[in-house]
Amino acid sequence: MTAISGVEFLIWLLIAASTIAVLAKYLRIPYTVALVLGGLLLSLLRLPFLSPLQPDQRPHWLTPDVILILFLPALVFEGSVKIQVRDLLRDWVPLLVLANVGVLLATLVTGYLVHWAIGLPILIAMMFGAIISATDPISVLAIFKDLRMNKRLSVIIEGESLLNDGTAVVVFQILFAGVVAGGLGGGKGIGQFLLAVVGGAALGFGVGYSGSKITQTIDDPQIEITLTTIIAYGSYLLANHLHLSGVIATASAGLMVGNFGAKKGMSAQTRTALESFWEYLAFVMNSLVFLLIGLEVHLDALAHAWRPVLFAIAAVLIGRSLSVYLLVPVSNTFAENIPIRWQHVMVWGGLRGALALALALSLDNTFPYRDRILDLTFGVVVFSILLQGLTVKPLLRVLGLADGRA
Repeated sequence: MTAISGVEFLIWLLIAASTIAVLAKYLRIPYTVALVLGGLLLSLLRLPFLSPLQPDQRPHWLTPDVILILFLPALVFEGSVKIQVRDLLRDWVPLLVLANVGVLLATLVTGYLVHWAIGLPILIAMMFGAIISATDPISVLAIFKDLRMNKRLSVIIEGESLLNDGTAVVVFQILFAGVVAGGLGGGKGIGQFLLAVVGGAALGFGVGYSGSKITQTIDDPQIEITLTTIIAYGSYLLANHLHLSGVIATASAGLMVGNFGAKKGMSAQTRTALESFWEYLAFVMNSLVFLLIGLEVHLDALAHAWRPVLFAIAAVLIGRSLSVYLLVPVSNTFAENIPIRWQHVMVWGGLRGALALALALSLDNTFPYRDRILDLTFGVVVFSILLQGLTVKPLLRVLGLADGRA
């Protein structure tokens, strides 16, 4: 594929995303739901003018590594730059427990159940558990805004998603290395995990602070927004070069920019432009990820794999339920209480989305069981967004949590 056809491929993806966005508004359905359905439809169509979107037309330069580097920093930075640290600190105990122990527990439970029920090798199954363990709150938070939900519950769900992204990616990378090496050392894996998490956070805060100090000396929205882009992608690339967690580094940098740099060194005009830029970039990245996975997955293979997909969905729900219902009561003994009704929402509202799709897409075509992992991941994400996403609002009303009620 030539460079021109590669650009044409991306332009067609943007055209498809824009068309789907307009239709979603017209039909009054959540955009993420429309993207999933649009990706499925595009994978079925074989019209001549849509030939640039066929699976074999994917650009050669859009390699697994490029997919992670292109999508993850933007998605993570956009989520972190708008979160207030003071809100996170109120519930730092449950957030850290769920984002670390919770992800590990969900990975182990989901991986073991998938290994037992489907027969995937244990390390491959655990890797799938890591891929699917991180939550994506985009659809749920949009519903929360419509229903004027309790702010603390919104912060808990969004904060957990921000923090567990980094943990999930670190666990995925460790397990991926174990699969490639043919085994995994327990002590070495724990050491790698701690180093990647703590080192990535420290690096991200440092990069974010340094970039924020620079923006204080500049009063130009275009330059300042460009600097935040360098901070987002630079922290990710530098962390990866140092064998630390790029996702955690980018999230930490985003928190520093949003809570220090934007408030201390940016005008109101620049802050507004910054929010608009990153919201748009996240919109584009989410759209491309969902459409890419739709083009990658073969529906006939997915239909034939309906039984393993159902087992995977059950395993993911069990893993999520255990991580919330076991760990939140523990955190309640050390921090402000999270009511049982909120825990129900955290379980059912723990949707899976762009991160899981990006990690699945990042696997090389030669990776063992790649097609099965793609089928399981896409099946879980489709179930999550279509069924869970569309039933969160009725659940909130049943639990009496709508319209700002506790």
